[in-house]
Amino acid sequence: MRYQLLGLTAQEIGRDFHLDRMLNHGYLPRMYLSASPRRLLNGYVADYLKEEVAAEGLVRNLPVFSEFLNVAALSDCELVNFSTIARDCGVSSHTIKGYFGILEDTLLGQWLPAYTRRPKRRVIAAPKFYFADVGVVNHLARRGELHRGSELYGKAFENWVFHELRAHNAYSEAFATLSYWRLASGIEVDFIVNDMEVAVEAKATAKVTSDHLKGLRSLVQDHPRTKQRVMVCLERQSRKTEDGILLLSATDFHERLSAGDLFW
Repeated sequence: MRYQLLGLTAQEIGRDFHLDRMLNHGYLPRMYLSASPRRLLNGYVADYLKEEVAAEGLVRNLPVFSEFLNVAALSDCELVNFSTIARDCGVSSHTIKGYFGILEDTLLGQWLPAYTRRPKRRVIAAPKFYFADVGVVNHLARRGELHRGSELYGKAFENWVFHELRAHNAYSEAFATLSYWRLASGIEVDFIVNDMEVAVEAKATAKVTSDHLKGLRSLVQDHPRTKQRVMVCLERQSRKTEDGILLLSATDFHERLSAGDLFW
């Protein structure tokens, strides 16, 4: 059996966990604890290129692969357009697909497949890509400091929710399948656990509106047997909507996840 040690989780950090720090510094212990992780992140990426990629002879053109990392970071949590990235890097789409394969093989990221079972409406079947550490994404994409209310903070928040789900799935040995659901119209739910056991949406908002719940509400039109719908958000108090959607604060989310209340 293969065991993989992932980055720090909120439960591992405990009382010292700070969401804003996590989303800006990342999940690697030294980065999270550092007062200024930029130099450490720069060294981490340089060592990755030197020891993991160059030393193993994984690519022929290291400068192009280095540029690819910067461009690929912009696609974190998104559907990947190989042609666009290939054009930006000056290589073929086939080469870019191979580069993403290297990221997956070296544990720097992974694909999240689409949920396509029993569709009533046309759904997207292509996978999304998630980097394994949001601090690395911030560094590669040159994001600067992330602040609540910004679009980039929201993307980092989604990466963190996936990280927590993935770590719990691995460490609890739940062996659940994780996917996402998206209609061709663009309506989507970020994460699906198993066969609609749990549907999880990540929204970095302190005030959830009906518009934020559109994906979770649309989901049950096609999959009425969805057992539990959850939105992870920044509201202070967790609550449940009239139609049964559980709104969880970031703290309640990681605590209930760790306790096995969401899936086990």
